[in-house]
Formats: sequence, C-alpha cells, structure tokens
Amino acid sequence: MNKSEKARRQFLTRIGQGVAMAATGGLIWSYLIKEQANAAVLAIRPPGALDEPDFLAKCIKCGQCVVDCPYDTLMLAAPGDQAPIGTPFFKPRDIPCYMCEDIPCVKACPTGALDPALTDIDDARMGLAVIDIENCLSWLGLRCELCYRVCPLMDRAITTETNPRKISKHAMFVPIVHSDACTGCGMCEEACPTQEAAIRVLDPSLVQGKIGEHYRLGWKIDTKVTQDFKPVPRKGKGTKRPQGPAPGQDYLNEGISYD
Repeated sequence: MNKSEKARRQFLTRIGQGVAMAATGGLIWSYLIKEQANAAVLAIRPPGALDEPDFLAKCIKCGQCVVDCPYDTLMLAAPGDQAPIGTPFFKPRDIPCYMCEDIPCVKACPTGALDPALTDIDDARMGLAVIDIENCLSWLGLRCELCYRVCPLMDRAITTETNPRKISKHAMFVPIVHSDACTGCGMCEEACPTQEAAIRVLDPSLVQGKIGEHYRLGWKIDTKVTQDFKPVPRKGKGTKRPQGPAPGQDYLNEGISYD
C-alpha cells in the first residue's frame, strides 16, 4: 500500500468517525431536549416568574437570582434536572422558599422574567400545595398538623377542619389547602414528616380543573335577580321557620310562589 492510498483510507475513516459522532451527538441532544421539555412542567420557579413560555423567552440563564437568594433555595438546572438546562428552579423538599419580604431574586433579574411588579411576597404564586390524603398523618387520624403550623400564611393558605374519627369519639384535625392564598413556597412540603412528602407543591395546571364559563354560580353573584331568591329576614324574636312549604309554594326557592 503506497502513501497516497494510506492517506486516502485515513481520510475516509476520519470522515466516517466524524459522521458517527455527529449522529450520536444529535441523538443525545434530541433526547435531552425532549427530556427538558417534559420536565419543564414540574419545575417550581422563583417568586414572580412569568408563565412558563414567557419566562423561558425572557430568562437569559444569567443566574443572578440564584446568587442573590440568601437561603440557597434557587439553583440553575443541570442536565437531568426537572427544568430546562440553565434556568432557575428549586426543590421544596430540600430547601423551600422562605418568603423574603424584599424579594431579592426578583430585584436581581435583569430581564423581567421575574416580574418586577411583584412587591408583596404573599402575592407570589410559585405553585400549589396538594395533599395526598391517603398518606397524610392527619387524614389517617394522627395528630400532626406540621404543614399547617409552618405555613407562613396560616389560616389563609392552609386551614384545619375537624372530621369525625372512625376508631374513636375524638375528632381529626385535617389540613385543607386554599388555592387562592397558597404561594407555593414549599415550607409545608419540607416540613412533612412522612418518608415521601404527603403534601407537595406542583404546577396548578397539573391538578386544577376549570368549571367552564357557561356555568353560572348564582349564589356567588350579587345582582337584583339573585337578591330575589334570597330568604327574606323575619322580624321579631321567637318566630319559627315553617316546617314545610305552604300549598302552591316552592320550598327550594324559600317560599316563592310558582302559581
């Protein structure tokens, strides 16, 4: 084999190796992109994060919010994490958001991916705490209530209700999460004493339904029409409520006649 043929073979071999490496790299990159896209919905973002598409469009992955977080709550996603690579997120079970009143992460963001209009940390909506009632100690009849007690918005985001306990006459104090006040800080998830947290912070879109705009909940609307269907206050003390509807009256509408 002369030198020219040897050089030619080496050249073709290197081309084949380059093509193989490029194809392999393309497959790996494609896999990572799909994994990151699937994981994005599980990412718990910093306070003030815009809706995910807008957040990803504005976030430049600079890490300034991570640097300014005083509790090391925030981190930048690495390959395999539950967020697109380089974007900020946190794991509530490890370190929750401790609800800084001055919200330093928002102030550090140079692009507005963390909305500067957020000035009250109680208005943050990082996620929604969801309770697994089959594994929650309080729902099983034990006294726990840790999630309720560590909640920074106690009696607003998490309340407790009394339920009868099947095995005794004592009541159970069970936690209830209220989506209109829950900030998704994750302090409840971090404090949960079960082996796997029985309360977890998730993207609300994963767990909340939508009733639909065609429904009209009349009891939540205060108009003249709904006022007509409200019970009329009875004057005088000791007046007893009738035990049943009078003939020709509709008991569902508080005695309004349908004749």
